[in-house]
Amino acid sequence: MKMTQAAGERHVLTIEVDNEAGILAKIAGLFTARGYNIDSLTVADISEDHAVSRITIVTNGPPPVIDQIRAQLERLVPVHQVTDLTEQGAHVERELALVKVAGTGDKRVEALRIAELFRAKVVDTTTSSFVFEITGTTEKIGSFLALMRELGLVEVGRSGIVGMMRGVQDA
Repeated sequence: MKMTQAAGERHVLTIEVDNEAGILAKIAGLFTARGYNIDSLTVADISEDHAVSRITIVTNGPPPVIDQIRAQLERLVPVHQVTDLTEQGAHVERELALVKVAGTGDKRVEALRIAELFRAKVVDTTTSSFVFEITGTTEKIGSFLALMRELGLVEVGRSGIVGMMRGVQDA
């Protein structure tokens, strides 16, 4: 019987893994096998020798299912550490988006004004469009996109969420 995603709270998981072919597929497979969606997924090399990557996954699910996924992730040989930032407490999350907006005249001026309010940076411009770079919470980026839709939103590229605990944790 296929399980569908039950209502649950949002969780931000960070997973430190060996850079090894197929590890991302194995991790995604743990979610797929249980019928849970990955809302955001980012992967980046975090070691000087390129041996270790950090995967950040945002998902929703009831705590028992998240605990089960976490336990199974910890049993995968190339996984060094799994942290549920949501359970651990105060953490910082950010996302980056590139946002292309077309417009001339008043719409162009308004897009620049809104971008300034959101601290979005112009990274490309033509006489008829801008590409803005914006970083912040998912909610901040969502608000920015909603306003830009009214002014001529053309294209959006989003990085996915990255996160880490606040302060220094004891090892």
